[in-house]
Amino acid sequence: MTTYSFPQGFLWGSATSSHQVEGNNTNNDWWAWEQAGRVKESSGLACDHYRRFAQDFDLAASLHHTAHRFSLEWSRIEPAENQFDEAALAHYRQVLQALRQRRIEPIVTLHHYTNPQWVAKAGGWMSPKIVDWFARYTQRVVAALGDLVRYWVTINEPLVYVNMSYVEGTAPPGVKDMNQALFVTEQMLRAHAASYQALHAAASPAHPPQVSIAHYVADFWPCRPWWPPDDRITWLTDRIFNAAFVDVLMEGRCSILGVRKWRIPEAKGTLDYLGINFYRRQFMRYVPLHPNWPAESCDLSHHKRLSTEHTMMGWDVHPNSFRRSLVRWARRGLPILVTENGTAMADDAQRWHYINRHLQAMAQAMQAGAKVFGYCYWSLLDNFEWAHGFGPRFGLIEVDYPTQRRTIRDSGQRYAEVCRTNRLPF
Repeated sequence: MTTYSFPQGFLWGSATSSHQVEGNNTNNDWWAWEQAGRVKESSGLACDHYRRFAQDFDLAASLHHTAHRFSLEWSRIEPAENQFDEAALAHYRQVLQALRQRRIEPIVTLHHYTNPQWVAKAGGWMSPKIVDWFARYTQRVVAALGDLVRYWVTINEPLVYVNMSYVEGTAPPGVKDMNQALFVTEQMLRAHAASYQALHAAASPAHPPQVSIAHYVADFWPCRPWWPPDDRITWLTDRIFNAAFVDVLMEGRCSILGVRKWRIPEAKGTLDYLGINFYRRQFMRYVPLHPNWPAESCDLSHHKRLSTEHTMMGWDVHPNSFRRSLVRWARRGLPILVTENGTAMADDAQRWHYINRHLQAMAQAMQAGAKVFGYCYWSLLDNFEWAHGFGPRFGLIEVDYPTQRRTIRDSGQRYAEVCRTNRLPF
């Protein structure tokens, strides 16, 4: 057996998002979506993390975490247009201070899927004013909290948001329109760029912020590699879903088959690092005239030989795809922070098996030259998993929702040993 030693100061931790754990986020579009009966369960009190954050951070500290990624709830901070809630900002300042007191590095996300209802009613990400709104929100946040934050994530999984909300229609506003999806993608690119500039403008030159997105990365494989249409649709999906957004943020432009071109000069160079969310390998097949083209995943049963292990979500488990993805993105020249990686498993032994193999894959990528400086497991707590409700269990810490009792899982303890020693046996 060999042991890999991670670089000194490597960030070990976990992640949450406001709507999934805080509870009673009654002023955002997801709450309205739930109340309208668009999902099987309402988030309700969720994990009551808004009131229990100190207790939860004590648990994270006991597990030797040195970083924690969480999101601010825009609808709490700006419940009405240009009306900022000082009590909400004071609360998040207490959250940041609680992390600092426990020597846990905060990684702060500004947008994690939810919008204030006033934004949604005014058109949401289709509104021509959304970039200015998001920049103003960023400016107010950094003025109130910026002295306590080094690492920022402007937008979590922008293309997943676009896919759910404007392609599949499974999240608010429930639209299925590719033209709107492309327009919202451009709006998010511009909003990130404006937020990036606001964060840097407010910072001291001696302590510049580190700003990124949390980019969902999948390893796409053709269902039938011997059939050219599957191979081509796999390449195109990877180009659109994995590469295009980052291309604009690095180069200020991109082109997809010469059909869709984005030129956003202000977005060029607006990544200080690359946040990567990785969960699975996805198989692709060509489906002519499919309404969700090109985002059509092959059913896992098409590859019983290749896809032999799945999560509670039905996702393929393939740690080597994580290694491949990290090595690939490291070639872009940016340092990498794994902003999410995790699994929902009914059996906690399987959860640790997943974590351990993905940490090994990350170590292998680092041995191959990938400059990864931190890893955040998703999630610290079991939580509200959007349209899937409370069924999926991702947490290192089990939450009994009726009593809000927390119990550290064995997988959490095993991960804690890696965090404590900064070493991983192979």
